[in-house]
Amino acid sequence: MKRFIEGQSRTQGTLLPEIIDEYVEESNPVRIVDVFVDELDLEQLGFTGVNPADTGRPAYHPAVLLKLYIYGYLNRIQSSRRLEREAQRNVELMWLLGRLTPDFKTIANFRKDNGKGIRGVCRQFVVLCRELGLFADSLAAIDGSKFKAVNNRDRNFTSAKLKRRMQEIEASIERYLTAMDSADRQEPGVAKVRNERLQDKVSALKKRMKELKSVEEQIKDSPDHQISLTDPDSRSMKTRGQGIVGYNVQTAVDTKHHLIVTHEVFNTGTDRDQLSNMAVRARDAMGVEQLEVVADRGYYKSEEILACEETGITPLVPKAVTSRANREGRFDRADFIYDEEKNEYACPAGDRLIWRFARVESGKLLNRYWSSNCQQCQLKGQCTPGEQRRISRWEHEEVLEAMQVRVDQSPDCMRIRRETVEHPFGTLKSWMGHSHFLTRGLDRVRTEMSLHVLAYNMKRMINIMGVQGLMAAIKA
Repeated sequence: MKRFIEGQSRTQGTLLPEIIDEYVEESNPVRIVDVFVDELDLEQLGFTGVNPADTGRPAYHPAVLLKLYIYGYLNRIQSSRRLEREAQRNVELMWLLGRLTPDFKTIANFRKDNGKGIRGVCRQFVVLCRELGLFADSLAAIDGSKFKAVNNRDRNFTSAKLKRRMQEIEASIERYLTAMDSADRQEPGVAKVRNERLQDKVSALKKRMKELKSVEEQIKDSPDHQISLTDPDSRSMKTRGQGIVGYNVQTAVDTKHHLIVTHEVFNTGTDRDQLSNMAVRARDAMGVEQLEVVADRGYYKSEEILACEETGITPLVPKAVTSRANREGRFDRADFIYDEEKNEYACPAGDRLIWRFARVESGKLLNRYWSSNCQQCQLKGQCTPGEQRRISRWEHEEVLEAMQVRVDQSPDCMRIRRETVEHPFGTLKSWMGHSHFLTRGLDRVRTEMSLHVLAYNMKRMINIMGVQGLMAAIKA
C-alpha cells in the first residue's frame, strides 16, 4: 500500500469531538432548515400536536418531523423508511433532530395528517422571498407539466381502453379454445396435459373478464367516465409520448431568480382552464397590484384571457393555430380586417362582410358577418369551399386582438417563458425519480408537491444568497 493515501486502523482508538455541533460546519445547509423551522408559528400554520396532551405517551414535536422532511426533500430522500434509516446513521440529522430517531410509521403519518400545515410552510417561504425583494416587479411565467402517480397504466381504465381490453381477452379465449380442439386430436397423454394447461388459462381470462365487467359499471358511474384502481384521484393524461396516469402540476415562476411563487396540483389533463387561476395566485403571492403573465398556446382560451384582464392582469399567450383554411392554403381569419366604426370586415378581395345577426354559442355571444357577393368573387377558390365566407366575432374580441398585438411586439416573451418555467419542472422530476409521486390521493399529492417546491426554492435561495446570508435573512 505504499505511495497511496492510507486510512486509519479500525481498532485504533481515537479522541472524537464531544460536541456533535462540531461535526456540522457553519456553512452547512442543514442549519438553514433548523433556523427556518424554529422561526415558524406551527400552530398558526395548522399543524397538529403542537400542544402536548396531559396524559398518554409523549409524542414528537411537529418541528422535529418537519425538519426531518425538509432535510429529506433537500437531499432527495422522500421515503419515510429511508428517512428512518438516515435519522439513525446520518450525522447531520443527528445534529438537526437532537439524536431523535422516529420510526417510519410516525414519519409517514406526520405527512399524511399535516397537509394543510406543510402547504402553509411552503407559502411562508415564498413570503420570505417576497420580503427580500427577490421577485421580478411585474412578470411571471406560467406552465403545467404531467407528473406520474403511483397508479400503473394497466390499473387505469377509460371506456375505450376497457372495451379494447375486453376484446383482447375475448380473442385470447377464442384462441385457447381453438388450441384445445387441436390438442384433442393428439395422443391422449399429451392432450390431457395441454388441455389442463389451456383450461387454466381460459379460467384465468374468464375471471379477469368478470373483474372488467365490474369496472365497467364503475366507469359508468364516474363523472368523467374514467377510473383508477390504485390511486382513485389520478387520471390518464396525454403527453408527447404515450401518455401517463398522473396529475397536472401548475406553477407560476418568477422571471428574475426563477423561484416558484405559487403552484397547484390538479387531476385535469388540460391547461386551458388554469390561466386566470394561476395568474391571480401569482399576483397575490408576489404582492403586486399589476402583473404580466406569459404562457404557451395550451393556455389560450378567450374566457380565461378576459378574466385576467378584468382582474388587472396582463396575459401574453400566443394564439393556437387551429384553422383548417390555413392548413389547406386558403385565406386565414387574420386576412380579414375588422372596422370597429362600421362594425364590418374587409376581405382580401376588398369586399365588405356586414353584420347579420348575433347568437349565443357555448355561453359566448358571437356576431356573424358575411358578404352577399362571394359567388361572383374571383378569389372564392382561395377563400372558402362553401357558398359564403362567414366570420364569427366574440363580443370581447378586442381583448384578444390587443393581446395578440402585445405578443407580436414582444418577440422574446416565449423564449423568456421557456427559459424560466421549464427548468424547474426538469429539476423537480429529476429529484423525484422515475416514480415521481409516492403518495396517493389528490390532497396528499398536493402536500408532497409542496415539500418538493419548498426544497427547490430553498436551494435557489442558497445559491442566490449563500447559507450565512439566508440564515441572517430568516432571523431578521
